[in-house]
Amino acid sequence: MKARDVGLLKLRLVLGGYLVVHGAQKLWGSFDGPGIETTAQGFDHLGLTPGAVTARMAGGSELVGGALTAAGALSPLGPVMLAGTMTVASVVHRKQGPLSQAGGYELPLTNLAAAVGLIAAGPGSLSVDGLLGRSAPRWLIRLAVLIGVASATTSIIRLLRHTPPDPVADTGAADGGSPDTAAADEVDDAEAVEVAGI
Repeated sequence: MKARDVGLLKLRLVLGGYLVVHGAQKLWGSFDGPGIETTAQGFDHLGLTPGAVTARMAGGSELVGGALTAAGALSPLGPVMLAGTMTVASVVHRKQGPLSQAGGYELPLTNLAAAVGLIAAGPGSLSVDGLLGRSAPRWLIRLAVLIGVASATTSIIRLLRHTPPDPVADTGAADGGSPDTAAADEVDDAEAVEVAGI
């Protein structure tokens, strides 16, 4: 048993295990998560529309991609799925800066780096693929990459083009807005990210 394989096993279990939990939180509200309806509302607010579809896609990618990553099965399909989802999550957190203390993109970027590392390194011998001596068929990997790139690109474009709703207009205020509107929009986005469990 090589130290490299043990290291890859630990990385796969931590990354995959946590993302399975995040997926279950989004989809079913497990582990004190928001559940699909609340997640969908948060996604809608952020411009990831339709929220009901994108929330299920994100939760499903985390759940299935995390499980495949943890098991080291059908490699590198799991890490590819996680890389796409974490790319979008990093963009979602961009306004809060680089550190997680302020709600920034530190964690999704770290997860993205780990997923890319596993794509490059493979699952190691202490994995389902290592034990069976196989990996995902090339056509399946290509299809997953194509779908992931298209989905992530579409989501990122929506995020970058999205203009948050004006909280002053939403409350029916007649003054036409205030200097605090931009700050209120940022708070609303940050709350939407937190509520959606991104």
